[in-house]
Amino acid sequence: MSMITAAEQYFRGFIPPRDELIRELEQEAHREGVPIVGPVVGELLYILARATRAERVLELGAATGYSAIYLARGCEPANGRVVTLEWDENMAARARSNIAQAGLADRVEVQVGDAQKLMADMAGGMFDLIFMDIDKEGYLLALAHCHRLLKTGGLLVADNVGFAAADPFNQGIFADQRWRVVPLLCFLPDHSPEKDGLAFAVKVA
Repeated sequence: MSMITAAEQYFRGFIPPRDELIRELEQEAHREGVPIVGPVVGELLYILARATRAERVLELGAATGYSAIYLARGCEPANGRVVTLEWDENMAARARSNIAQAGLADRVEVQVGDAQKLMADMAGGMFDLIFMDIDKEGYLLALAHCHRLLKTGGLLVADNVGFAAADPFNQGIFADQRWRVVPLLCFLPDHSPEKDGLAFAVKVA
């Protein structure tokens, strides 16, 4: 059976529609060089939060609040809440402003500080979904915290696993029998970068 020709151009035609705020955040990120997940991964996060009926979501790396908005909208039907961590105080303030503009201030808590330290102070087994998008060198260190904080059966999503710095994480979670994981090499229009990897893992033990 033949495949679609010019596949990347073809799939660009399926970039999800966005509201004015999301488009403004995309334009802002492009101007300032702020890495964001883009509308395809954003929509995926919404779908995953909605499909898992997530009530408690943890995000590592808030930036301007772009992905937190998608996650919060996705868990809204379950009356869910998002905790997002950001080490940069100025970026965290921008995230809070954008989240408030989206009407989600009561659904998203932005915490400022080092993700590893903030996670160390959290109670275990409290999250249904974790989205990891911090410095890739910190992924493997964060993995132990993610395992402790996720409920059994909870979902971990890691962005940018195509980066060389994510290799220790990729190797570590793949070898850890407490997780069932699949890393996918993807074409992700308007993601930064557009050809990258995403890892999806379920905590099984």
